[in-house]
Amino acid sequence: MTDRRPCWAAVLLCVALLAGACTARDGEPSPSPRTTVGPVPATSTATARTTPTPTRTPEPPSSPRAKVEAANVLRDIGHLAGEIGPREATSANFREAADFVERRFERLGYDVHRMTVRVPAGNSWGTPVRAGRSANVIADPKGFDPSKPHLVVGAHLDTVPVAPGAEDNASGVAVMLELARLAAATRPGQQTTGQQTTGQQTTGQNRTDPKRAGLPVRFVAFGAEEPRGSGDALHHFGSTQLVEDLTAAERRAIRGMVALDRVGVRASSVPVCTPPGGKGRGLQRAVRAAGRRVDVPTRACANNTASDHWSYAKAGVSAIRLGSVPYAGYHSRGDVPKVVDRRQLDRVTTVMWEWLQG
Repeated sequence: MTDRRPCWAAVLLCVALLAGACTARDGEPSPSPRTTVGPVPATSTATARTTPTPTRTPEPPSSPRAKVEAANVLRDIGHLAGEIGPREATSANFREAADFVERRFERLGYDVHRMTVRVPAGNSWGTPVRAGRSANVIADPKGFDPSKPHLVVGAHLDTVPVAPGAEDNASGVAVMLELARLAAATRPGQQTTGQQTTGQQTTGQNRTDPKRAGLPVRFVAFGAEEPRGSGDALHHFGSTQLVEDLTAAERRAIRGMVALDRVGVRASSVPVCTPPGGKGRGLQRAVRAAGRRVDVPTRACANNTASDHWSYAKAGVSAIRLGSVPYAGYHSRGDVPKVVDRRQLDRVTTVMWEWLQG
């Protein structure tokens, strides 16, 4: 009988191989690395080397640029001249206006204080006025040091006794309040530290250059600017007292003072006026250059002593006045809100804001 064991063994081996092949197809395992022959194809991503892309450091989001809103200016003129009315320096109406300005400054985040201003009896444009007390409302940014370089922007809050004072000088006060709002909105850094908007310390050149950006700004609503008689000694009581109370170091720290006085009636340009002696000419050039940058026409005028900048100029401070366009309602009952022009108010505020930013 023929031995058939080798044949059966062969059959069993074939069956085992077939079963393994079927199992491999059903499970579809990934090929073992040991079965790979030769180099890995160039298209393989398993071992391809890539150059890492440098990571760009994200820039901090920039603050939105504060925008001049002439509607705010018109609204404040309407309140001061239309609702409160004449604001003779020692009157209850003046105190109401001072309260209004003080609350606004405080709401914007400024440190606010009042300086009492004593004024004599006299005659204000044909109306007898009694002796009494007025006030300067002074607003400083947080951390303000008056002995360090800074700017002063001011406007007188009082009127002659008969005038509602829309143009003279609710217009200047309202523009000042809008500038205070703009400065507060962009304040971090420059308003509290006296640094430039770049965050760098002010340089020696910037300490004498009235064009520099980012210096802190002191805002002042002056009391008793209007005359109580003829002559320089009976005019500008609030600003005169404030300047007299400054130390020598504080006067030297003022890099420029601008008085906003009668800035709202329609005109073809913005008057930028220096006092006698030429002390404010550099400041005048800087403000006019700001006007050119924002396409606002300005014109130079000189020898102006009819506002609070004169008190600073007499003390050796670089000071100028914006405003003084003639108009029919001057120092009369006709000085009502309708005399001011929105476009001119926008021009003045825009020029000043451009200058303050540099």
